[in-house]
Amino acid sequence: MNRGIVAGNWKMHGSRQFVIDYLSALAGQRFDGRLLLIPPAGYLSLLADLVAQHGLSDRVELGAQNLHPEASGPFTGEMSGEMLKDLGAAWVLVGHSERRQFAGEDNQLVAAKFVAALRADLKPILCVGETAAEREAGSAAEVVVGQLEAVLELAGIAGLAQGGVAYEPVWAIGTGKTATPALAQEMHGLIRGGLAKASSQVAATIPVLYGGSVKGSNARALFAEEDIDGGLVGGASLEAGELAAIARCLAP
Repeated sequence: MNRGIVAGNWKMHGSRQFVIDYLSALAGQRFDGRLLLIPPAGYLSLLADLVAQHGLSDRVELGAQNLHPEASGPFTGEMSGEMLKDLGAAWVLVGHSERRQFAGEDNQLVAAKFVAALRADLKPILCVGETAAEREAGSAAEVVVGQLEAVLELAGIAGLAQGGVAYEPVWAIGTGKTATPALAQEMHGLIRGGLAKASSQVAATIPVLYGGSVKGSNARALFAEEDIDGGLVGGASLEAGELAAIARCLAP
């Protein structure tokens, strides 16, 4: 898997017209690396059609924001990885901080979802990160390592190698606060070091993205760090030009 990914998580934003206008705008942009669009699941099929129509299939991939651990069953309101794959997704986020915070997802459920994504032939991006309280208490490293190890225990290093990791300090999401490049690098190095204990090859090749108020004005400094391979972008991804500008920062 190539490193160098910018993923735009639209969260609960968008409309049919928004998707149409967004792809039209994106088609006129120059960007480097791999661009991943992560819309609300209801727009995946439309987005997949538009990506193909605009000739962006070789540069843009699609992802989903969440999935249920089971392939099917009596789980009203949920979507399985198999369904997301059918709608055009190639990737899926697991353990996003907002899922952990608002849906009460713990490390074991996140690990089960990671394995479910692999079952559905989706590439999962494991989101890890600490809250402000956890950082202030000096337990940021312990929290992040625990989130990573839960997936390693269930999926194994070979399973984790099929996806990616995103470090998203919870205190920097939607707040305008961004981890300094040095702090972000420290945590990314911690993650890569933890993976290296299981496989140095996987640690060297798996993409580790930074998420937390990434924008065009700070992306280049973040991406210049040795262990930061791209970004998981929230609010800034809602403008095609801004997301493309962030992706251009992947260039040397």
